[in-house]
Amino acid sequence: MSIFTPEDLLLYLYKETSPEQNAAIEAALTQDWELREQLAILQDSTKELQLPLETPRMEVVLNVLNYAREAVETGA
Repeated sequence: MSIFTPEDLLLYLYKETSPEQNAAIEAALTQDWELREQLAILQDSTKELQLPLETPRMEVVLNVLNYAREAVETGA
């Protein structure tokens, strides 16, 4: 069982840990398969966060806005 939290791993992943913390986490990673698994999950998650978001077509956005405008005007 590791003493490192997911927050510690996120800091490590984003290179926001001290050299001492880096060394401690890296040493723990060599011995703890569960910690390696947690790090892999976080790495996959951060890759997905970097993917561009899809946006709806402008036609869809305008249809929603028109529907909302009509609802306000008719008092629905």
